[in-house]
Amino acid sequence: MHEWALAEAVITAAQQIAEKEELKEIREVNIKIGELQQVERDIFRFALSQLKPASFKNATFRISTAKTTLKCRVCEHTWLFSKSNLDEDTAEAIHFVPEVAHSYIKCPKCGSPDFEISEGRGVWLENIKGVR
Repeated sequence: MHEWALAEAVITAAQQIAEKEELKEIREVNIKIGELQQVERDIFRFALSQLKPASFKNATFRISTAKTTLKCRVCEHTWLFSKSNLDEDTAEAIHFVPEVAHSYIKCPKCGSPDFEISEGRGVWLENIKGVR
């Protein structure tokens, strides 16, 4: 499962930042996950709790969602993706394979299925908080 690999990458990146900032103990790690990123949150959170080193033993992992912004390649209209406009099967298909979004979503301005996902993919550290 890639949630474990993502959790390991987050922990490694947070450790590197902590070392650079000379933090002895990490208290909080703020993580942002793109709305269209394929991550099972419960598994990811469990992986973080199992992989955290001693310096993270009291750390809280806060995970928030980054909204997805789409931009039409035809008319350059930009809009926010909303799962509420999709039926359950379509939303699930897009969750597991975000690239199929082009089969289900059209530009609300011109109707084209040719758009790019300009924001809302990926996993990144927003910040970490700790004690020196």
